[in-house]
Amino acid sequence: MAGFELDLQDTETAYADKSDSQLKEKYRIFKILNSPFLNSMGTAATKFALAIGLPVQGLIKSTIYEQFCGGETIEESEPVIRKLGKSGVGTILDYSVEGKATEQDFEATKNEVIRTIERANDDPNIPFAVFKVTGIAPLGTLERMSARKKLDAKSQSKCERINTRINEICSRAYELGQPTFVDAEDSWIQDAIDRHATDMMERYNRERPIIFNTIQLYRKDRLQFLKEARREASNNGYILAVKIVRGAYMEKERERAAEMGYESPIHETKAETDADYDAAIDYCLKHINEIAFVAASHNETSAKLLAEKMNEMGIDPNHPNIFFSQLYGMGDNISYVLAKKGYNVSKYVPYGPVNDAVPYLMRRAEENSSAAGHMSRELEMIQAEIKRRGI
Repeated sequence: MAGFELDLQDTETAYADKSDSQLKEKYRIFKILNSPFLNSMGTAATKFALAIGLPVQGLIKSTIYEQFCGGETIEESEPVIRKLGKSGVGTILDYSVEGKATEQDFEATKNEVIRTIERANDDPNIPFAVFKVTGIAPLGTLERMSARKKLDAKSQSKCERINTRINEICSRAYELGQPTFVDAEDSWIQDAIDRHATDMMERYNRERPIIFNTIQLYRKDRLQFLKEARREASNNGYILAVKIVRGAYMEKERERAAEMGYESPIHETKAETDADYDAAIDYCLKHINEIAFVAASHNETSAKLLAEKMNEMGIDPNHPNIFFSQLYGMGDNISYVLAKKGYNVSKYVPYGPVNDAVPYLMRRAEENSSAAGHMSRELEMIQAEIKRRGI
């Protein structure tokens, strides 16, 4: 199609819902995140302050938390949902409580995830729900399951409770027709997560895509995994639904592989990851009648490439099987410009008590400081908008 234009440097659109004071605060926070020294100092100080019980929750909530989280509860996140919705950007409520270890905690998290599914029901501003299996399952059991180790009676009992919780979440999503992501995690527990996600897709994706697995393309084996997953879905009569990401645990993965003496599952270079990510998107487009997919990325080149390919193939921007997604507080130029052009766009909006959300926020800070050039690009665009407004 002729006349295709997509300006991802359109800062007026990217920051249209930010007041002058909000834009300045965003600049201040991102300036800190862009400095490895200030970032690491701030991260260490925050961890220390919380560890010794200093009352810093208010400070955290009014600064970095406010930039990247919706609120402490679903109800507190409502203004963010409405604000994003006004710009045509959907919300994915992500209950960001991590590191829990008791059955009582797992049950509480499962119930909260179901609440997000029920809140999303029939609201076009909330196209997806999401959960992490580690929020409802013990790490050790997932690791043993992934290693295909024989489980003793205690582990078997835990495994059955994991199965029950996952099915309770997914069956509720199916009952309400609410698409729901199963997030990807560390490689040494991912096999168990993949098997659960596949089981749920086979059970609940017969009529339409409800359960989405997540595929991390910084792993060397994931492009092949995607192809095999499509063939399996095709052979067994269900719709494959996937969220395509590059990956979030690169340093951790490489360090563990080095410590334990096995080959790192992660590509050696960013170029190899980019190539696999683009190949995965191409594969999904090629099989668009069989695959529903979400391109979750803050990479402008990838976003523009997908939009251009959709245009070349005559695929409508709002095709129901294609979504773009970014994290709340990041990649606004991608999210808002694509939404204005009529593409399906959503933002992950983490929420939860400030103390419980700190591990998520620390990971965001650490990832951003190591993501070559990403924070700099965000800063440049915020600066450009500040200059354009003359503030």
